[in-house]
Amino acid sequence: MAELLDVSPHTLRYYERCGLIEVDRDAHGHRQYDAAAVRRLVFLSRMRLSGMPMRDLQQYVELVDRGESTVPERLDILLEHRDTIRRQIRELQLSLVATEYKIATYGGATGP
Repeated sequence: MAELLDVSPHTLRYYERCGLIEVDRDAHGHRQYDAAAVRRLVFLSRMRLSGMPMRDLQQYVELVDRGESTVPERLDILLEHRDTIRRQIRELQLSLVATEYKIATYGGATGP
């Protein structure tokens, strides 16, 4: 699963310890990830990759686990995170422009 998600096994165990994911085990004690666990892990890994703090992820998962009545609160968390991601993208685009300018200044190619 770690390889599939491009995360470390330690990360998966950490998500388990933090209560973000529950994973069944087979008779030998090996983790068995069902479809719901995989979907949650994909979401968690994307949110972490985009910089969502663990405390926000924990709050989000707690809300999900409490049921449909928490949808408005979950939406607020995601809207705020989307705004953060959009700001980061704008900042990275400005950084890319500055980097390409310097590359061109030194005679380098700025294409793909």
